Amino acid sequence: MEIEEFIERKETKPEVTKMYLQNGSLAIRPATAKDAATLACWWNDGEIMAHAGFPNGIYTTAAEVARSLKTDTDWNRRLILELEGTAIGEMNYRTVADNTAEIGIKICDVCQREKGFGTQYLSMLITYLFDQGDYRKILLDTNLRNIRAQHVYEKIGFRRVAVHMNAWTDQLGVPQSYVDYELIREWFRQLRGCETKPADTEPCLYGLC
Repeated sequence: MEIEEFIERKETKPEVTKMYLQNGSLAIRPATAKDAATLACWWNDGEIMAHAGFPNGIYTTAAEVARSLKTDTDWNRRLILELEGTAIGEMNYRTVADNTAEIGIKICDVCQREKGFGTQYLSMLITYLFDQGDYRKILLDTNLRNIRAQHVYEKIGFRRVAVHMNAWTDQLGVPQSYVDYELIREWFRQLRGCETKPADTEPCLYGLC
């Protein structure tokens, strides 16, 4: 694709800042400066951030988070997950190539985990990115030990691309392995609307479920 065509397509993409996705009591909206204190609290929590390699948290402040949110664009955005109007977690997406996005999710409120919300939030955002964002491929990765997350991703339609053994070390120097996944728009559309199986009872790591 010529660079001029790629730039033109960027200019015509819908403004995600106006995005508000709702499914019953669940909602996804862009993070704003008003969410900075909440995000800082979550990011400083080692239990929440362990999956990202920071079991001691990242030692940030609300002011630093607010400044970082100012750099968000319609191509790279932090999102807040709400349950009945209360923030319970976060998602993000970033454009990594033409028509390709990488996403992440955390259910940060431990009391709201293992209730199937992660699957619903993922489906909501993926549907939006494919149907209105004009993306054709979505990427994500997860810790190899996070079996439940892998089950959720594969149920949605993601396919395993690669496994990276002992690819990085966390904040405590512990080697970590992770799995790469991808989802093509056509795969997701084939599965959408199909009846899904009940979630299994394996423990939920890192706040996905």
